[in-house]
Amino acid sequence: MYYIELIAMLAVAQYLFFGAMTGKARRTSGLKAPAITGSPVFERMYRVQMNTLEMIVAFLPSLFVAGQHQNPIWVAAIGCVYLVGRFIYWRAYISGPSSRSLGFMLTLVPIMVLAALAIFSVVTALFN
Repeated sequence: MYYIELIAMLAVAQYLFFGAMTGKARRTSGLKAPAITGSPVFERMYRVQMNTLEMIVAFLPSLFVAGQHQNPIWVAAIGCVYLVGRFIYWRAYISGPSSRSLGFMLTLVPIMVLAALAIFSVVTALFN
């Protein structure tokens, strides 16, 4: 189970890192809070942070539930794909938002797989 917990905490650390990068982009751009528009560089970093927040809400419970019922090494490996996907998404979105598709898919597919594994596992356990 420690593999699952490590992946979960790396996902939280990654989100915090994106938050720090958003703060740095705000300072660099000179954009004053609470404004979130006016600097394309800040807006891109802010969208990466917000999209990561949107995704982590589905990722963490799916990771933990799937990890309770499935092989934790495989579940952690799927979680690693999510983490790598988030970094690819970040780099691509900063460079040019239209190039974010690979990173987005490497984020979304692992979440969908983990959620499906979690639902299947729980339903199977209910009827056994």
